[in-house]
Amino acid sequence: MAHRSYCAEHPGNTSNERLEFLGDAVLGWVVADLAYRHHKSLDEGKLTDLRKAVVNADALAELADSLDVGTTLLLGKGEAAAGGRRKRSILSDALEAVIGAVCLDGGPLAAYDLVARHIGERVADLATLLVGIDHKTALQELVARTLESVPAYRLTEEGPDHAKRFRAEVTVDGVVLGDGEGRSKKQAEQAAARAARANLAGQEQADVPAPAVDA
Repeated sequence: MAHRSYCAEHPGNTSNERLEFLGDAVLGWVVADLAYRHHKSLDEGKLTDLRKAVVNADALAELADSLDVGTTLLLGKGEAAAGGRRKRSILSDALEAVIGAVCLDGGPLAAYDLVARHIGERVADLATLLVGIDHKTALQELVARTLESVPAYRLTEEGPDHAKRFRAEVTVDGVVLGDGEGRSKKQAEQAAARAARANLAGQEQADVPAPAVDA
């Protein structure tokens, strides 16, 4: 967790930059593998877009922040005073260093599991957008067509601010059709809508691409 600014003030310590290099490679491998194995409808171009959308400083910094990585960093006094614990570049690099450290300590499978648990859901969400499936819109159209009604969502949340989990329940005329969880309200509602589509239309119809999400 040692940033180079800390090492400059404490000679003899090694920064996390080499671990960052390893973690970046591991992260790219796991995301590529998840995308390739679980999203067979995506061509090479979309697979590349998906990997870029997941493996970038903004996305990694957001995840690092949710895991409270910033509070564990060793920073130089100047960097710490300048808000280094919240800087996008420092957080994303530190998260990659953690992945690299896990790979060295527990092996490639442990690192794979770490990335899959914390990033797999984001890969799935972005893949859904890339193929143009908006489950909420599709469910609304299906319900209007078959039940002549509209779906309603009820949201609950649990966990601390840095690691909240949301749960959504979708009902039509008071009847629960599906529920789902996610790291955001949008993810939870999409998961609930997907489950409701499967319950209403059967799995085959639920897999038919729905209207594309607006850009």
